[in-house]
Amino acid sequence: MSAAAATALEASCARCHDCGLLSRMPGHTHEASCPRCGGALHFRKQRSLERTWALVIAAIVCYVPANLFPVMTVISLGKRQSDTIMSGVVYLLMHHMWPLALIIFIASVFVPLMKLVILVSLLISVHRRSSWRPVDRTRLYRLTELIGRWSMVDIYVVTILVALVRLGNLATIEAGAGAVFFGAVVVLTILAAESFDPRLIWDTCETETT
Repeated sequence: MSAAAATALEASCARCHDCGLLSRMPGHTHEASCPRCGGALHFRKQRSLERTWALVIAAIVCYVPANLFPVMTVISLGKRQSDTIMSGVVYLLMHHMWPLALIIFIASVFVPLMKLVILVSLLISVHRRSSWRPVDRTRLYRLTELIGRWSMVDIYVVTILVALVRLGNLATIEAGAGAVFFGAVVVLTILAAESFDPRLIWDTCETETT
């Protein structure tokens, strides 16, 4: 009697991305349809690495102007003051509002940069077929999925202020170009995390153990 297959891939099974049903793939084909919902079945996400690299590179390109261009312009009594993310953090620190400054810095600077570093390191490790600490790398991937949406805190603040502060000639707040690029960074990193297939991390480990 042959030993049972250790993984779904060895058993020629694939999980439907739409309904979650685990189905056996017919023959040696890499494409089939889910018997329950009719969705396409694949052993792994198609062109996962290529799409993730494209989204990560686009996010890196947008990350630079997101931090260089102003995210918000305040017009008060005829005077304009434009602030980037970092200048806004410095302004809050100078006015002793360090809890808010810390939240803005973590959500708008540290978290997007950390997500990009994690995604790039995961992509490189898969390309190099590294078997180093797959459990920890999988946890890092889950972390990028978990914290992705919280990077929009700065955009939420600007949106709320633009909607609320409409005092005619006294004060007006306008969203800057940096806010657009920052929103693009957040969306692109979320899509990159969704397109990356973490099962590729374990495929390398299984190849080395067989």
